[in-house]
Amino acid sequence: MDRLHKFLFEGLPVRGMLVQLRDGWRELLSRRATASDGGHAFAPEVRNLLGEMSAAACLMHANIKFDGALILQVFGDGPVKLAVAEARTDLGFRATAKVVGAVPAGAQLPALLNLHGQGRCAITLDPGERRPGQQAYQGVVPLHGDRREPLQQLSQVLEHYMLQSEQLDTRLVLAADDTCAAGLLIQRIPVQGDANLSASGWKAGDEDAIGRSEDFNRIALLAGTLTREELLGLGPEEILKRLFWEETLRLFDPLEPMFACTCSRKRVVNMLRGLGREEVESLIAERGVAEVGCDFCGAQYRFDAVDVGEVFVPGQPPGSQVVN
Repeated sequence: MDRLHKFLFEGLPVRGMLVQLRDGWRELLSRRATASDGGHAFAPEVRNLLGEMSAAACLMHANIKFDGALILQVFGDGPVKLAVAEARTDLGFRATAKVVGAVPAGAQLPALLNLHGQGRCAITLDPGERRPGQQAYQGVVPLHGDRREPLQQLSQVLEHYMLQSEQLDTRLVLAADDTCAAGLLIQRIPVQGDANLSASGWKAGDEDAIGRSEDFNRIALLAGTLTREELLGLGPEEILKRLFWEETLRLFDPLEPMFACTCSRKRVVNMLRGLGREEVESLIAERGVAEVGCDFCGAQYRFDAVDVGEVFVPGQPPGSQVVN
C-alpha cells in the first residue's frame, strides 16, 4: 500500500521521511494507458522520471505546513518538453509529461530535458484558498550545479533547490519502476545558532553549529548508501533498520498518499468558455462533438451541440456525463 513515514533522530537536529507509492503509482500508469492521445505509453525513462517526481512531490509537501498544491515541474529543450507532478494537502498526487521526440534508451536528466543547458526546475506553491491579492509562490533553478556542471539526477536538482532557495541541507534518494515510486528525504532542522552561518560555511569557533552539521553529514552519508533495489523492494521498517540501526528514531503514524486527479467537468466548462462560443461551435460543426481529455488521468469530457449551448447560457449546467 501507499505509505509516507515521518521520523526524527532523537537528540539530533535531523528529520526524515520515507515514501513508497505502489497502488497509486500503478493506477496512474494504468490511467495513462487509456489517456486521450490513444493510449500512447511513456518510455521507461519518462515513467521513471515521473515516478521519482511523484515521490518527491509527496515528500516535499509533507515536509511543509501548507494548505494547497505543491507543483513540481521540469522543462527544457530535450525530447521531454515538460514533466509535472502535483501533490496536495491530503497527499493526493498526479503526474504527466509532454514528450516531443524519441527518448534515448537509458537517458538520464540531461538527455531528457537539458540538451543545450536550457533545462529548468520549478516548484510552485498554489494556495487552496487564496486571499485577495495573494499569488502562488514559485521558485526556479537550472538543471546544473553552482559550477554549471549538468546535474544527472532529479534528486541532485532538488537538493540544490532546497539549499539555494530554502537554505536547508537536504539528502534525497529517489527511485521508480513500473510497480513502485519511492523516496527517502533527510534534512537538517534549523535551530538557534544557525544565524552564525556565513557564505563560506560555519564561522570559526561555532562548535555547536559544526556539530549539528556533522550529525547531518553522517546521517546523509548513511542515507546515500541506500540502493535503488532496496528502496523499491524492501519495507519501510527494514530500510530504516538497515540504514540507521545505530540511531534512535522516533516514528510517527504513517500518512497515506493516493493517486487522485482534480480534473472535473466544471473546470472543462470554464476552459471552453475561455475559448469563446464561436471557436467551440466551429469545432462542433467540424467534428460533431467537442472532446477534451485529461492528460493526468485519461478522463474524457464530451460536449455535443446541446451541451455547448448550455455551456454558454449562464446558470445552466451542461448535460452529458464524464466518459472514462
